[in-house]
Amino acid sequence: MASLKQLSQDLLHNRTLWRVALAVSLAAIVILATMDTRYPIPSAPSDKINHLIAFLELTILTRLAWPELRALWYVPALLLFGLAIELVQATLPYRDFSLKDLLADGVGIAIGLLPWPGLPRAGKLDLRDSPESL
Repeated sequence: MASLKQLSQDLLHNRTLWRVALAVSLAAIVILATMDTRYPIPSAPSDKINHLIAFLELTILTRLAWPELRALWYVPALLLFGLAIELVQATLPYRDFSLKDLLADGVGIAIGLLPWPGLPRAGKLDLRDSPESL
């Protein structure tokens, strides 16, 4: 029987799971960001905290889904996603464009780039994943 440590390592290395989770999170964020604010949505008291948490999550999911990818590739993509949300919100009568929201997105991404236990580092080769290790 596999140990708990092995099961958790297997889960952390399940790229398909993290890619699906990332796609679901992106869709949920788009829906929540464009939804009319008249409907009650559970969230933090500050919109900026919501942005920070959302982009922290997106960054960690991206790191799990593509551990070999360097931040140089996905950080601009995540920032562009945040900008796209703000541009769409600018066209909605019940939402506003906010540079402070983009700043909160950036802070969430920066926190997500910090070293996290169990997250593989980009570009770090793991010889246990090579065919010779079998």
